[in-house]
Amino acid sequence: MGATSPFSTLFGRKKPLFANTDAFPLTDAILEFDDSSDETAIHHHPSRREMDAAGQPRDLASARRWWIASGLIALYFVAMLVFHAMDLVQTRTVFVALALVAVFVPVFAMVFALGLHHRFKEKQLKLPIAAVAYGGLLLICYLDPIMQILMAPFAFVVVAYSMYRVSGRALIALAALLLLGYAVVIAVHYAEQSNDALLRLELAHWLSLAFALPAVILLIGKVQKLHRVLHRASRKIRNIQQDAQRDTLVGCFNRRYTVAALEEQKQLADESGIPLCLAVIDLDHFKRINDELGHLGGDEVLRTFSRVAQDNVRAGDIFGRYGGEEFLLIFPGTSLLPALNTCERIRSHVESHPWTDVLKSRVSVSIGVTQYILGESVLEFFSRADTAMYMAKEGGRNQVVVEEPVSKGDSSIAPLGTEKDFLGTPAP
Repeated sequence: MGATSPFSTLFGRKKPLFANTDAFPLTDAILEFDDSSDETAIHHHPSRREMDAAGQPRDLASARRWWIASGLIALYFVAMLVFHAMDLVQTRTVFVALALVAVFVPVFAMVFALGLHHRFKEKQLKLPIAAVAYGGLLLICYLDPIMQILMAPFAFVVVAYSMYRVSGRALIALAALLLLGYAVVIAVHYAEQSNDALLRLELAHWLSLAFALPAVILLIGKVQKLHRVLHRASRKIRNIQQDAQRDTLVGCFNRRYTVAALEEQKQLADESGIPLCLAVIDLDHFKRINDELGHLGGDEVLRTFSRVAQDNVRAGDIFGRYGGEEFLLIFPGTSLLPALNTCERIRSHVESHPWTDVLKSRVSVSIGVTQYILGESVLEFFSRADTAMYMAKEGGRNQVVVEEPVSKGDSSIAPLGTEKDFLGTPAP
């Protein structure tokens, strides 16, 4: 779950994720970190619905790799067909190349489809694919010596295709095998034709490849090292981003992030007219639990509740700790009834959770939920949900109370405190 909703993408917002307003001055930590990273990586406990949706195209990256490989093969065939149109390449050679593709592409496709690639350390099988490609290049060069013109450039293309997955040593070994195979092809050509001119030309091609290919692989080793450094730096930045957004005690979003997300969603609702709901959740009799179990026991109750709540919110909802035992749940693009259903599901799961004997039947939550009225302030919006939560407590606790939205300016809705009260001091 993250603060970025599908609606932000839909309406093409170009400004930072969370706006800096007088009511919610954001620190540099929020402004520097955009919430565009992988949501499932941020959310340590995927919700039930998120897990249901997890089966969609994680195959996109795999499909992209197949498109790249297919494009490189097609590029080679285009060059071969141009040579064929110039009467430089025999028709037989074209059919042999087609036969190689018709055999090996389905073989690799079947290996991936059956999951056999998971048995190998390098699961994308770039090294076997590169070896087969080099074998095909050598066979084509044997059938038609003119195709040696394409040997060097496509040898470099194969190395580039493998560079991020295959080690430098493996690439050097592969290049050595290619050069050895190329030398065998040259020797066979000379044995069959005894053509000194062809021999000199082929040796010139071999020498150029023998000098250039290892140099390219050594340079690629530098690129591989840079890629690893950037990958580690990216992971560290992602971890810093998560730390800046999350409550270290309970694992959900922290107060600063949640308040900023609420302001952002309010602005989005004002601009687009999409519905927005907010719930204030408070653990019942938490002070008594804290006194009886001690602070460590109370912290464990908070962590367990946070896990239960996050497992039962919907993908796209924003759940964060507001302070102490109080939590906020923001429902972007959601009307009152679905928000109420989610709140009731959380309340029910907290009540039925298998707590320890000491806590059995003693942990419950009171929840107040309301829908945003276009044009009202965030403080008014929050106060109405907070009022509903206190009504739930006064009504006997362990229940969800809805505060129906009324037209802006109705005197029956009065803020419970000042804007400073709402912002307060960030929770740990």
